[in-house]
Amino acid sequence: QVQLVESGGGLVQAGGSLRLSCAASRTIFSISFMGWYRQAPGKQREVVASITSGGNTNFADSVKGRFTISRDNAKNTVYLQMNSLKPEDTAVYYCYARYRLHDYWGQGTQVTVSS
Repeated sequence: QVQLVESGGGLVQAGGSLRLSCAASRTIFSISFMGWYRQAPGKQREVVASITSGGNTNFADSVKGRFTISRDNAKNTVYLQMNSLKPEDTAVYYCYARYRLHDYWGQGTQVTVSS
């Protein structure tokens, strides 16, 4: 089992930056796939970025060039660095992990970008 705890959300002006952190309850070295999703009011949850245990990353087209994802195995933490934020990035951001064929989610952290 894996518990995920997100932090780092908040209110920021358009053009600003935030870094989200996702702390896992177990070593993430053994977790093959982790990622960040987001859900805006009235919209479906969508993938933002993902990273494999080998360090391969993928990003939604809407965030390419602005967001980066990284993992620190020593700290059991995955990060989402968000730059050049736009009002349309406003959403609840969730950390996700796929471990031994099970899906795990964090509780979410709110990101609000004002125009």
